[in-house]
Amino acid sequence: MKTSRFMGILLFLCASYSCFIPAWTLPVATTQQIGKGLDQGIATLPYIALSDAKLEDINKELILTKQEVTIDDTYLMAYGVPLSAAGSDGDTGALFTTMKEATGYFQKVLKGHGMPDAEKYILTSIDTAKEEGYTLFAVVYRPVPEIRVADKYDGTTPRRFTGEDRLFYEPFRVDLQGKPLDSIVDWAGVPVGSYSTQKYQAVMMTLAANKVMERASRIDYWDAEKRWIAGGFGPICVEQDKNLCSVMGIDRGFMEPE
Repeated sequence: MKTSRFMGILLFLCASYSCFIPAWTLPVATTQQIGKGLDQGIATLPYIALSDAKLEDINKELILTKQEVTIDDTYLMAYGVPLSAAGSDGDTGALFTTMKEATGYFQKVLKGHGMPDAEKYILTSIDTAKEEGYTLFAVVYRPVPEIRVADKYDGTTPRRFTGEDRLFYEPFRVDLQGKPLDSIVDWAGVPVGSYSTQKYQAVMMTLAANKVMERASRIDYWDAEKRWIAGGFGPICVEQDKNLCSVMGIDRGFMEPE
């Protein structure tokens, strides 16, 4: 089922962006190849979701590559159970459906690792391409619990958001006075099917937490967001895919023409 979901996304992209890979040649990354991509953050998530690797095997790769946060850590800190007790499907009944819920779990992981100001890190999403099967995720450091910003989509209407508001969980570069607001730790364009289960949500939070722990920064997000909202999600995913293929040692990616 998960392969057919990705094939559907691939076929859409092929029709929209002149991608010519037949669906049956869609590569599946090995556990070792995934290990090479773990330091690339949440952009690695689709490869993990499409692979046949067990969470325990990915957890071992995280340890071997000296990542500070493991999947076992995430299960213990976010869900209160060890990975070994989660079952083969990794489901403990804690599937998040909103970025507010996701952020709550994520902050528990960061607090469990002693991250200062853990409550100031949030998970965000831009959902303008969700009907086409993709979400633009970002890991954001936001220094304040309430924001006053210009509307992201018309650029002028004043907005006030708190953590109770859905749109609080979108990145904002500046506040209403033009002062710098959010700092981007990590980001990626991710197929919807790759975070539809709790175990892959746990993987995503683990990858995101490790970028926070290493104090990563991605200033290239803001240009990508503009392109994404304008309908350019396909080329962004192609660029991301080519980079991951190079890092992981995969000959051809999910969207790279033959």
